[in-house]
Amino acid sequence: MHAVRDLRVLLRLRDFRSLLAARLLSQGADGVFQVALATFVVFSPEKQTSPAAIASAMAILLLPYSLLGPFTGVLLDRWRRRQVLFYGNLLRTLLAMGTAALIVAKVPDWLFYASALAVTAVNRFVLAGLSAALPRVVDGEQQLVMANSLTPTAGTLAATAGGGLAFAIRLAGSNVDAYVVLLAAALYFCSALSALRMAPQLLGPDPAGLQPHLREALLSTVRGLVAGLRHLAERRTPARALIAMTVIRFCYGALTVMVLMLCRYLWSGTESEGLALLGLTVGVSGAGFFAAAVVTPWAVGRLTPFGWIACCAAIGAVLLPSLGLFFTPGPMLAAAFVLGLGTQGTKISTDTIVQSSVDDAFRGRIFAIYDVLFNVAFVGAAAVAALMLPPDGRSAALLGVVTVLYAVIVAAVIRWGRG
Repeated sequence: MHAVRDLRVLLRLRDFRSLLAARLLSQGADGVFQVALATFVVFSPEKQTSPAAIASAMAILLLPYSLLGPFTGVLLDRWRRRQVLFYGNLLRTLLAMGTAALIVAKVPDWLFYASALAVTAVNRFVLAGLSAALPRVVDGEQQLVMANSLTPTAGTLAATAGGGLAFAIRLAGSNVDAYVVLLAAALYFCSALSALRMAPQLLGPDPAGLQPHLREALLSTVRGLVAGLRHLAERRTPARALIAMTVIRFCYGALTVMVLMLCRYLWSGTESEGLALLGLTVGVSGAGFFAAAVVTPWAVGRLTPFGWIACCAAIGAVLLPSLGLFFTPGPMLAAAFVLGLGTQGTKISTDTIVQSSVDDAFRGRIFAIYDVLFNVAFVGAAAVAALMLPPDGRSAALLGVVTVLYAVIVAAVIRWGRG
């Protein structure tokens, strides 16, 4: 009830409503586009999907977020943020329309990937602009706290709804990938129009606060990241937590590629059946993520953050071979839930460790490094899986490697606790 009341207070603010609408439409479009890209790469009837193609798609979806992330703030603090939201979404509209045209034209894969990469690269600027603009559309610190609590959750729900809508459209008929991408383009355009409801100067930045030269601003960002790495190297606790999170994220990424291939070739007779099974698997894993949000505070209170990380890794090391080696949907769905819980539980614990053991002056830079590690580990896992997986995705060797990595993290965390 408190959340409903807080939302009512914020929705009385016209500019907040406009910014929220831009966020919901933008992230809803992201959900549609990302699912459209994934299903086109994996489940198009005319494509013989390979683990390498899946790895390429994951790189397109994740790497721009990480590699551009530390530098987007520099440019967002020099450009009018309202204009970033408008022109960024307008540019994504055009790029998404171009991507749809490339799907229809059946162009070489590299050209399609280049177009999709452009869409996701612009996305980083838009999302950062939405976050940076939030203090400009609320009144006072109390409303800002409420807005920071409510808007990211609403955006995540919008992305989830967009992805679900894309799944539903894709299941309703074949050869509809271009239409799903066009739906994303339409939502991007609506988000751009929502930004126009705000005055150009409303969202900042103030010209007086800018660094005089862009080159100096970019160099200061690089120097700041280097200083953040040095700060991290001097503190074993957050560094160890990031190592554990990176390895566990790697394991989750490798298993994700395996499940995609199993859904596509081993567990289904048609593309529609495989897509429906994949949607079920993603939903079960998402339930594991939700369960982690509920269980982790209790577990950390009794086991400490590192103790819970060790427990999450141990669950993976024990249950993965006992469930996964059957290579049948039922046990693998159970594994998806357990690994979703363990992966998210580890992330929540790592967030807590980093927030509590890193100096406040370095926290933003450490989290920027964390973001890079988090996504690069996932993409790197997809690349390794591409080298190890057979065409149908059934690989006891990959399961063995992942099981060993989970066990290594358990042993490492236990050793760190004794040191």
